[in-house]
Amino acid sequence: MPEQAPHPMSPQDCLVAIMVAVSASDETIRTAELVKIETAVNMLPVFAGYDIDRTHRVSQIVFDLFEQEDGLDALFGLIRENLPERLNETAYALACDVAAADGALAESELRLLEEIRYELNVDRLHAAAIERGARARHTT
Repeated sequence: MPEQAPHPMSPQDCLVAIMVAVSASDETIRTAELVKIETAVNMLPVFAGYDIDRTHRVSQIVFDLFEQEDGLDALFGLIRENLPERLNETAYALACDVAAADGALAESELRLLEEIRYELNVDRLHAAAIERGARARHTT
C-alpha cells in the first residue's frame, strides 16, 4: 500500500490563504491588508509555531489559483479538505479583518466574504457578530 502524502496545506496555511484571497479579491493588495495578515500570523495563538516564511508559498498558491477559471472553487476545495470545522469562524473573522483593514470594502471583497460565509457554513447570526466586531476594530 503506497504511503499517503501529507496534506499540502496546514490549517494555518488555509487561514493565510483566505486572508490573501480577500486581499487580492479587488485586484489590489494594499499595504494595510498585508500588515493585517502579517500581524495576525505573528500575534494570534492559532498561528503559534507557524513558519511565517510559508505565507509567501501560500500566497503564490492563491495567486496561481486566481489565474484559473475555476480557481476560487479549487481554493475552497483545498480549504474544506484541510481546515478543521472548529476554525471556520476564525477564518471568517480573519477574512473580515483583512477586508476592513484599508477602511473600504470593495464590491468584490463583499462578494468573496459572502462566498466564504457560505462555503464555511458560518451561521448568519454569528457572521453578523463577527462583521460588527471587525467594523468596530477598524473604525477611525
